[in-house]
Amino acid sequence: MKREKIREFDGKQLYYSFLAGAQRLFENQSLINKINVFPVADADTGTNLASTLRSIVDTVIPSQNLKNTADAIADAALVGARGNSGIIFAQFLFGFSNELKSNHIKLDIKAFTEAILKAVRYAYEAISNPREGTMISVIKEWAEGLYTLRDKVDDFYKLLDNSFEYANVSLKKTKDQLEALAKANVVDAGAKGFVVFLEGMLDFLLSRNIRSLTGTRNVTKPLAEIESISHEVITFRYCTEAMLVGKEVNKEKIRKILDNYGDSVVVAGSNQKVRIHVHTDEPANLFTELSELANITFQKVDDMVLQNEVVSNRKHPIGIISDSTLDLPQELIEKHQIHVVPLSIHFGDTFFLDRVTLKPEQFYKMLDTHPIHPSTAQPTFKDFTNKLNYMSTIYDSMIGVMLGERMSGTYSNTKKAAKTIGLQTNKNISVVNSKNLTGGLGLQVLRVAEYIEQGYSHEEIVKQAQTWGDKTLMLAAATTTKYMVRGGRLSYSKGLVSRILGVRPIVKVDSFGKPQAFGKPLSVKSCQRMILKKINEFTKENKLWGYAITHANNEPLAKFFADEIKKITGMEPKFINQASPVLSAHVGPGVTSISLLPE
Repeated sequence: MKREKIREFDGKQLYYSFLAGAQRLFENQSLINKINVFPVADADTGTNLASTLRSIVDTVIPSQNLKNTADAIADAALVGARGNSGIIFAQFLFGFSNELKSNHIKLDIKAFTEAILKAVRYAYEAISNPREGTMISVIKEWAEGLYTLRDKVDDFYKLLDNSFEYANVSLKKTKDQLEALAKANVVDAGAKGFVVFLEGMLDFLLSRNIRSLTGTRNVTKPLAEIESISHEVITFRYCTEAMLVGKEVNKEKIRKILDNYGDSVVVAGSNQKVRIHVHTDEPANLFTELSELANITFQKVDDMVLQNEVVSNRKHPIGIISDSTLDLPQELIEKHQIHVVPLSIHFGDTFFLDRVTLKPEQFYKMLDTHPIHPSTAQPTFKDFTNKLNYMSTIYDSMIGVMLGERMSGTYSNTKKAAKTIGLQTNKNISVVNSKNLTGGLGLQVLRVAEYIEQGYSHEEIVKQAQTWGDKTLMLAAATTTKYMVRGGRLSYSKGLVSRILGVRPIVKVDSFGKPQAFGKPLSVKSCQRMILKKINEFTKENKLWGYAITHANNEPLAKFFADEIKKITGMEPKFINQASPVLSAHVGPGVTSISLLPE
């Protein structure tokens, strides 16, 4: 049957073409991660592009009106964009939608190619130092090819078919344009992702059936044929992104701030909704400065050093994921290659990522000076799917040990995300309810890491880990009830009585993972005696695997307990560490917790 020519493009054709392009990129995500060496070898370009396109697929409801659909695609991409390439691609889509007029219900070839060519300028303007030999080069040369062909064809399929070669030739050139790519003998990962996306679009226009994409062009080299890539030293550690929202956000001022903090700077979007990307060593200080210019409604920070280490020197086939309330010291997180998804802390309309863009020392200053008491929020379902999706390209299976189910929805969100990504990737992902937080959670995660290193199987580890929540003892001693009252955890009247009486409450997490009052001592000394007595009883009844101490800016008390518990057990603590700001937001500074995990 003769194929009918496509002389005009409407909103639904645009959307389903995007859907096909996204599907093809999802299929090639691992390959794109594997060849990711520029600007930083953090092996997540495929995951970031997939996440950007996933936000379009999950958000946009197509209409026949092309302008409306293009606007919806651009907005979804800007909100969901991840990584350097994802934000550049989102800005390109924003430029395309911005160049369309309100009466553009459909586009002919001439109008389409003109809008695409003009959109390239938006992408270039978003980047502080554009580098040829990357995704931006391929987008530009493809757009120029489209424009050259505009008067030579009368069919959108032929237009994209003929222009595909421009993109493919440009992609191959990237290997010779950048030293890092030439050394690794690979093309640019972002550029590869864009070409794979075009390939999917083109196959849809040929088949007109989103369910029958088979891939007529083998531009994708099988993953098995890609040799292991030697990664370079990373200049700045953290890939940092945010969405800034305001009535009139000064993009140039933002760009100057970002330029002072690092490199790979991208500033995309409009003056009311700005998406930023930068590689920096100081995300916490950066966000403190940015929060003075606009409301920060989204943040993402990835540790590229850890990502590089995991990809180039993966220690074990089983990956570990947890959340930021585990309170493990950074050196242990790095040693065991643990992937941590942060909770968030909100001061009014501005929020920060726990331990990442808000460090404990910064948090305590804000706690006493900010007029609004902080609130906290669990990571979103998408935060977990993004992380697990990325990990699925590296590990054979994954184990998550999360903040107790009775304390937060974090465990539930992780479990849902694990089911989704497990089905998509055919990977075994198990999630364990720790029934704990802070040191109790940290001990369980650390024990999973040690079991993996000792060669236990995925199933054996999960079976054991599921019993640890019931066995873990966690006691927390608060120095004041002031912050529990401010945060709504304790009524004003009860808080007033406690302060008058000088009560220093002790909290115990029960076997169901629910915090319970354990004691109400009236002095520091009696609080210490009560805790040590319980620990002494516990260790007589249980053979101890290890214990940990965490504190909210109270190192002297933490050291006191470490010394005393060593006398009781003869063991050094597995770790002593500052508690996360998320936990401190609910109980205030001074709290010290002791967690014990039996054999």
